[in-house]
Amino acid sequence: MPPWLLILILVEGLIVLINPPSRDFAWYQGLRRPSWVPFVSSLPLIWLLIHSGIYLSSLVIWNARNNWNLILPYTLLLVLVQGSTWMMCRRRRLAIGALLCLLGWVYALILAAALLTVSPLASALLLPYLLWAPVEALIIWDMRRLNKGC
Repeated sequence: MPPWLLILILVEGLIVLINPPSRDFAWYQGLRRPSWVPFVSSLPLIWLLIHSGIYLSSLVIWNARNNWNLILPYTLLLVLVQGSTWMMCRRRRLAIGALLCLLGWVYALILAAALLTVSPLASALLLPYLLWAPVEALIIWDMRRLNKGC
């Protein structure tokens, strides 16, 4: 099996595995959103761009160094990225989601900085997440105000 396919299976497998169950995600979908978030319909496209960037970045690193150990940091990044939504929906606590989102952003920033010496392209492919994560954290944090007790 070619490495690009194994990496794709790993990325997609983690995304599917760590997605919150539909019952828990329905809770999140039912919450009120801030009025300054007019782009809710664009969220699937934003997440497709983020996941594609993570996949392509890991593939670039694989092609540059041909070392599975360099793929492990991407696994942790995906766990943080997907885990924030899973944990927030599972515990029904928006603050957990916002904090884990920021933790994922810090980790992605450190990873992107470390990748600069190996491949600037691999680092740049993490930009969609690095740009989106603070916005997502702010949205979730503001949702706390609109949905008391969450």
